[in-house]
Amino acid sequence: MRDVLLVRFGEVHLKGLNRPYFLKMLVNNIKKTLEGTHASVWLSDSRIYVAGAPDMRDCAERVRRVFGVYSVSPAVEMEKELDAVCAQAARMMQGVSGTFKVLCKRSDKRFPLNSQELAVYAGEQILNANPSLSVDVHKPQTEMWIEIRDHAYLCNTELPGAGGLPMGTAGRALLLLSGGIDSPVAGYRIMRRGVNCQAVHFASPPYTSERAKQKVLELARIIGAYEYGMRVHVVPFTDIQMAIHENCDPEYTTLIMRRFMMRIADRIAKQNACQALITGESIGQVASQTMEALGCTDIMTDLPVFRPLIGHDKLEIIRIAEHIGTYETSILPYEDCCTVFTPRHPATKPKKDKAAYEETKLDADALINAALAGTETVLV
Repeated sequence: MRDVLLVRFGEVHLKGLNRPYFLKMLVNNIKKTLEGTHASVWLSDSRIYVAGAPDMRDCAERVRRVFGVYSVSPAVEMEKELDAVCAQAARMMQGVSGTFKVLCKRSDKRFPLNSQELAVYAGEQILNANPSLSVDVHKPQTEMWIEIRDHAYLCNTELPGAGGLPMGTAGRALLLLSGGIDSPVAGYRIMRRGVNCQAVHFASPPYTSERAKQKVLELARIIGAYEYGMRVHVVPFTDIQMAIHENCDPEYTTLIMRRFMMRIADRIAKQNACQALITGESIGQVASQTMEALGCTDIMTDLPVFRPLIGHDKLEIIRIAEHIGTYETSILPYEDCCTVFTPRHPATKPKKDKAAYEETKLDADALINAALAGTETVLV
């Protein structure tokens, strides 16, 4: 008898002939997150197992954060001897109160009882040992799972996992990461779909401080933990913002700044084999996120631009930020480049021709090349 984790996967079940590829990636990702724990990880009969680590509770918390994992159950693995299995089930239900139900799955057809018979027999043993319990097959407070496979596996706790698809199964993208609430959440939502992310951050010293930069790197560290690290490209943006502020129509300065960001992000993405850009924009949230403004910025790249928060309101985004642990860092009062030189009346329905005309007042290529030359890449 030993302690194990039963790891269930959700959406991967929907895959067809390429399911083995997704399962291989998921198993490899679980192994990677458990490096240093001495745990063994293996796949058998549509279930992933983890065993052998001194601290299985720590392993369970690590595995829960792996994208593609639907749930994790701390379990007991033992020999498939009927009375011993039922006695163990009764012991595991000691201290549990209220209602319960026994659920059984018998993959080994040589076992003397079928799934329904085993559930009834084990339920009787649990009631005999724990008379304060009662059975409720419809809405039980506790479910006792018994699985008969190569061994018997018993569990009565199910911890929710991160869900989504295994990291690395859906390509690579570049996240435009500010110090705000939205962009880390956008990165998390796309990463949850199996996309490896790098990040680009635009810094404007001395108008933005070193603390603001460190805040962004901390946000990258938090969401990067879901993919075992993140590469952040820090772009010096001061000269571009100054040039825009000094030469362009004030109503268009924010929009032109965003257009420059998209052009620079496009270049960095292609240099790093990224196939898409990700932003934290939510339609109508600020002046630069109207339909017209988004149309003016999207034309600066031929890469797909993913906006996973486009239909979310701020309270929904905050709830996700709190869930993934980025909110407290995001609200630290350090400025970012988007708040520098903000016009009083930004254009909410900008025209593409007008934006292009304003940019003719600038040496765009020289400004972009200088910013790229000064870009610092940090691995967090």
